[in-house]
Amino acid sequence: MRSEELYDFSDPEIEMSLKKAKLLCARLQTMTPYDADFRAVIEELIPGIPASANICPPFNCDHGHGIRLGEGVFMNYGCTVLDGGYVTIGRHTLIGPNCQLYTPSHPKDYVLRRETKETAYPITIGEDCWLGGGVIVCPGVKIGDRVIVAAGSVVTRDIPSDVLIAGNPAVIKKHL
Repeated sequence: MRSEELYDFSDPEIEMSLKKAKLLCARLQTMTPYDADFRAVIEELIPGIPASANICPPFNCDHGHGIRLGEGVFMNYGCTVLDGGYVTIGRHTLIGPNCQLYTPSHPKDYVLRRETKETAYPITIGEDCWLGGGVIVCPGVKIGDRVIVAAGSVVTRDIPSDVLIAGNPAVIKKHL
């Protein structure tokens, strides 16, 4: 799954991982970061999450163990992370409400799409970035450090450091 090669998402090991994450995400939907057991649930879902990283539920992901967060990362309400491929978010990055980070990609051939197979390409978001509300990041995208992504943008390709981007597809609007 993390090899960027075609895999079968109906594989029993992958199905167990999906089930575990869905059960933990369902528990999070009725919690706040102030609940006594919130931190234990989020740490079970996302192993190695730094103590300084915060995620506001509702939050959904495919596996959880494919999410790597830096110190001080903040994810606002309603984010979705499809982490068949690794999703790495650098230190002090802010993710606005309802952002969606997608690593899976289905085959282009319609006959192959009927099967339970897909690929996944990692997403990397640099340090000190800010993704406004409703941003979508597509499979395989790398976003540099200190990037601002305007609300509602769709990031379809790699973005260098120190820029403001906006649009669908997102393009550089300003160098910072």
